[in-house]
Amino acid sequence: MNPFHLAIPVHDLEAARRFYKDMLGCSIGRESEKWIDFNFFGHQLSLHLKPEETSVVGANAVDGKQVPVRHFGIVLPWEEWHALSARLKSANTEFVIEPYIRFAGEVGEQATMFFTDPSGNALEFKSFKDISQLFAA
Repeated sequence: MNPFHLAIPVHDLEAARRFYKDMLGCSIGRESEKWIDFNFFGHQLSLHLKPEETSVVGANAVDGKQVPVRHFGIVLPWEEWHALSARLKSANTEFVIEPYIRFAGEVGEQATMFFTDPSGNALEFKSFKDISQLFAA
């Protein structure tokens, strides 16, 4: 695996810390008064305090749902995705797109859900029933 690095703006580091650490289970790496690095499922996510750069995200219609155009996320193993989905639901997470299964019984069958962090950054978590179909057409 080649880990990626992503840096995003947030308007409140403490709210971001609670969300990424407590809600998503990400461990904290380096940090300062202006940024925090998280282990985002084996990848480096840097949250930078930059409130003026957080904004509402636009969307495009996909499968009749409004998918946030600017988003990031991770592909999880099937069981891990379902466990996270259940945990988020029990925490009364406000979903942009509720957890659901796309292409059920077809090539590329996948579970997906969208939600935002406290700064409005959109995240997509997905999983494939058969991970070999990640890039299947």
